[in-house]
Amino acid sequence: MSTVTSFDNRPTSVEPKREGGPARWLKAHLGLLPTFAALLIFLAMIVYGEIAYGRILQASTVSNLLINNAHLVILAVGLTFVILTGGIDLSVGAVIAFSSVAGVLLTNAGWNPWFVIVLMVLIGSLFGLISGVLIQFFDVQPFIATLAMMFLARGLASMLSTTPERLADESPMRGLATQFKLVDGPRVNDLVITPGVIIAVVVVLVAVFLLHRTRFGRTVYAIGGSEQSSTLMGLPVVSTKLWVYVISGTLAGVAAVVYTARLGSAQNITGIGWELDAIAATVIGGTLLMGGAGFVLGSVVGALVLGLMNVLITRDGGIRPETTTIITGGILLVFVLLQRAVASRRRE
Repeated sequence: MSTVTSFDNRPTSVEPKREGGPARWLKAHLGLLPTFAALLIFLAMIVYGEIAYGRILQASTVSNLLINNAHLVILAVGLTFVILTGGIDLSVGAVIAFSSVAGVLLTNAGWNPWFVIVLMVLIGSLFGLISGVLIQFFDVQPFIATLAMMFLARGLASMLSTTPERLADESPMRGLATQFKLVDGPRVNDLVITPGVIIAVVVVLVAVFLLHRTRFGRTVYAIGGSEQSSTLMGLPVVSTKLWVYVISGTLAGVAAVVYTARLGSAQNITGIGWELDAIAATVIGGTLLMGGAGFVLGSVVGALVLGLMNVLITRDGGIRPETTTIITGGILLVFVLLQRAVASRRRE
C-alpha cells in the first residue's frame, strides 16, 4: 500500500485497485475461454438450425449426430493427448484406412471376427509405437515422423486393395452398429445409440480419468508446459511421450473398428483428411497447439461442432459440400487467434 500527501500535509493511504468478481474469475480461468467459446458456438448453431430449418432439437438428430461422429470423437481424444505434450499426429486417418481394409479382408477370409477387431486396434498401436520411438529415441520431429507413418499406412492400404471391400452381412463386427432405442418418440423421432457410441463414451471417460486423476496425466500437462522443466523435476518424460503416441494410434484403431462396423465396408482412401478434422476438433475444443492446456471434453465439443456443421449444411441444401472445408478453416483460424490472445494475456 502506498501513501500520498494531501493539501493539509497529512498522509493519505491509496489502496491498489482490485478487479471485480467476473473479471477476476475470468482472469483466473483464461484457459477455459476457448472451450467456453466452442460450447457457445455449438449452442448458437443449434439455435440457428432450429430457427432456419427446424427439427434440430429432436431425438433423431441427436442420435445421428452421435452415431455419425463417434469415430471423430475417438480420434479427437487421441489427438488431445498428443497435442497436450506439444506434439502432432498426422497418421491417424491413414492408420484407419489400413486397419479397416485389413480387418475387412481378414474377416471375409474366415478369421475370427473378434480376433480381427483386436488386431485392428493393435495395428493402430503399432503405428503409434513406431511414431513414438522415432520421435523420442531418434530425435525425429513429430510432424515428420507421423507424416512418414501416414504415407506408410496409406501405401499399405493401397497394396491390400484399391477397391471398396464390403463386410459380410452376417459378420459379428456389424453388431457394433446395431441401434438400441433409448426413447420411443413419435414416428421416427427416437433416441437411439449404438455400441460404437458407447465405445466412444467409454473412451472419453477413461481419457478424462487418465488426464485429471493420474500421475501420467499430470506429466502430460507438465511436458506441454515445459519439457525441460519436467525432465529436471524427474518426471518420466521419455515413457510418457512414447505412451501418448501409442494412445493416439490405439484410438485410431478403435475408430477404425467403429467406423467400419457402421459403414460395412472399407477402402484405401478412407480417412483422407480425418487427421486434420481431429486436430481441428481438438483446437476448437480449447487445447493449445503449443501444449500444456486443454480438456478432453472440450475436444468432444469441438468434434460435435464439426458434426453439427455438416448437418446444417446438409439441411440447407443450397450450400456446396466443399464449403465445409472453408467454414472449418475459418472457425479454426478464429480459435487459433483466440488461443494466441489467451497465451499473451497469461504472460502479462
